[in-house]
Amino acid sequence: MQQLLLIAAGGSLGCVARYGISIFVYNATGGVFPWGTLAVNLTGSFIIGIVAELFEIALIPSAWRSFVTIGFVGGYTTFSTYTFETLNLIREGELKLATFNVFGSNVLGVICVALGIYSTRMFLKILS
Repeated sequence: MQQLLLIAAGGSLGCVARYGISIFVYNATGGVFPWGTLAVNLTGSFIIGIVAELFEIALIPSAWRSFVTIGFVGGYTTFSTYTFETLNLIREGELKLATFNVFGSNVLGVICVALGIYSTRMFLKILS
Protein backbone atom coordinates (compact mmCIF):
# COMPACT_ATOMS: atom_id res chain seq x y z
CA MET A 1 0.00 0.00 0.00
CA GLN A 2 2.87 2.38 0.79
CA GLN A 3 4.30 1.75 -2.70
CA LEU A 4 0.97 2.72 -4.32
CA LEU A 5 0.80 5.91 -2.29
CA LEU A 6 4.34 6.85 -3.32
CA ILE A 7 3.49 6.22 -6.99
CA ALA A 8 0.28 8.27 -6.67
CA ALA A 9 2.13 11.15 -4.98
CA GLY A 10 4.86 11.13 -7.62
CA GLY A 11 2.29 10.92 -10.41
CA SER A 12 0.41 13.91 -9.03
CA LEU A 13 3.57 15.99 -8.96
CA GLY A 14 4.51 14.83 -12.47
CA CYS A 15 1.08 15.74 -13.88
CA VAL A 16 1.23 19.22 -12.34
CA ALA A 17 4.76 19.69 -13.69
CA ARG A 18 3.65 18.57 -17.17
CA TYR A 19 0.74 21.00 -17.14
CA GLY A 20 2.89 23.89 -15.94
CA ILE A 21 5.65 23.34 -18.47
CA SER A 22 3.20 22.78 -21.33
CA ILE A 23 1.33 26.00 -20.55
CA PHE A 24 4.56 27.96 -20.11
CA VAL A 25 5.99 26.77 -23.43
CA TYR A 26 2.68 27.24 -25.25
CA ASN A 27 2.44 30.82 -24.00
CA ALA A 28 6.06 31.47 -24.91
CA THR A 29 5.70 30.12 -28.46
CA GLY A 30 2.02 30.68 -29.22
CA GLY A 31 2.32 28.64 -32.38
CA VAL A 32 0.30 25.91 -33.98
CA PHE A 33 2.97 23.25 -33.39
CA PRO A 34 2.64 21.50 -29.99
CA TRP A 35 5.95 22.79 -28.60
CA GLY A 36 4.77 22.24 -25.02
CA THR A 37 4.20 18.53 -25.57
CA LEU A 38 7.50 18.20 -27.40
CA ALA A 39 9.28 19.99 -24.55
CA VAL A 40 7.69 17.67 -21.98
CA ASN A 41 8.49 14.53 -24.01
CA LEU A 42 12.12 15.52 -24.50
CA THR A 43 12.72 16.73 -20.95
CA GLY A 44 10.97 13.63 -19.61
CA SER A 45 13.28 11.43 -21.67
CA PHE A 46 16.27 13.37 -20.36
CA ILE A 47 15.04 13.12 -16.77
CA ILE A 48 14.45 9.36 -16.95
CA GLY A 49 17.96 8.94 -18.34
CA ILE A 50 19.39 10.88 -15.41
CA VAL A 51 17.44 9.04 -12.73
CA ALA A 52 18.00 5.62 -14.35
CA GLU A 53 21.74 6.19 -14.12
CA LEU A 54 21.52 7.54 -10.58
CA PHE A 55 19.58 4.44 -9.52
CA GLU A 56 22.06 2.24 -11.39
CA ILE A 57 25.05 3.65 -9.50
CA ALA A 58 23.03 3.77 -6.26
CA LEU A 59 23.17 7.53 -5.72
CA ILE A 60 19.40 7.45 -5.21
CA PRO A 61 18.11 4.72 -2.88
CA SER A 62 16.15 2.06 -4.77
CA ALA A 63 13.18 2.59 -2.44
CA TRP A 64 12.54 5.84 -4.33
CA ARG A 65 12.57 4.18 -7.79
CA SER A 66 8.78 3.75 -8.06
CA PHE A 67 8.07 7.26 -6.75
CA VAL A 68 10.44 8.84 -9.25
CA THR A 69 10.17 6.67 -12.39
CA ILE A 70 6.64 5.27 -12.33
CA GLY A 71 5.15 8.13 -10.34
CA PHE A 72 6.77 11.45 -11.18
CA VAL A 73 8.27 10.74 -14.60
CA GLY A 74 5.32 8.52 -15.57
CA GLY A 75 2.89 11.27 -14.60
CA TYR A 76 5.06 13.80 -16.38
CA THR A 77 5.19 11.79 -19.61
CA THR A 78 4.92 8.13 -20.58
CA PHE A 79 6.95 9.00 -23.68
CA SER A 80 10.05 8.91 -21.49
CA THR A 81 9.33 5.28 -20.57
CA TYR A 82 8.85 4.41 -24.23
CA THR A 83 12.15 6.02 -25.23
CA PHE A 84 14.04 4.44 -22.32
CA GLU A 85 12.67 0.98 -23.13
CA THR A 86 13.58 1.46 -26.80
CA LEU A 87 17.12 2.44 -25.82
CA ASN A 88 17.37 -0.64 -23.60
CA LEU A 89 16.35 -2.83 -26.55
CA ILE A 90 19.07 -1.20 -28.66
CA ARG A 91 21.68 -1.68 -25.90
CA GLU A 92 20.67 -5.34 -25.64
CA GLY A 93 21.19 -5.76 -29.39
CA GLU A 94 17.48 -6.17 -30.09
CA LEU A 95 17.42 -3.82 -33.09
CA LYS A 96 14.38 -5.46 -34.71
CA LEU A 97 12.38 -5.15 -31.51
CA ALA A 98 13.55 -1.56 -31.02
CA THR A 99 12.51 -0.71 -34.58
CA PHE A 100 9.14 -2.39 -34.07
CA ASN A 101 8.66 -0.45 -30.82
CA VAL A 102 9.34 2.85 -32.59
CA PHE A 103 7.09 1.92 -35.51
CA GLY A 104 4.37 0.51 -33.28
CA SER A 105 4.31 3.41 -30.86
CA ASN A 106 4.40 6.13 -33.50
CA VAL A 107 2.77 4.93 -36.71
CA LEU A 108 0.36 2.44 -35.16
CA GLY A 109 -0.36 4.89 -32.34
CA VAL A 110 -1.47 7.56 -34.81
CA ILE A 111 -3.56 4.97 -36.66
CA CYS A 112 -5.20 3.88 -33.38
CA VAL A 113 -6.08 7.49 -32.51
CA ALA A 114 -7.67 7.90 -35.95
CA LEU A 115 -9.55 4.61 -35.57
CA GLY A 116 -10.75 5.65 -32.11
CA ILE A 117 -12.07 8.95 -33.45
CA TYR A 118 -13.70 7.28 -36.47
CA SER A 119 -15.25 4.49 -34.38
CA THR A 120 -16.66 6.96 -31.88
CA ARG A 121 -18.14 9.13 -34.62
CA MET A 122 -19.75 6.08 -36.23
CA PHE A 123 -21.10 4.83 -32.88
CA LEU A 124 -22.55 8.25 -32.01
CA LYS A 125 -24.07 8.50 -35.49
CA ILE A 126 -25.79 5.14 -34.99
CA LEU A 127 -27.16 6.31 -31.62
CA SER A 128 -28.58 9.53 -33.00
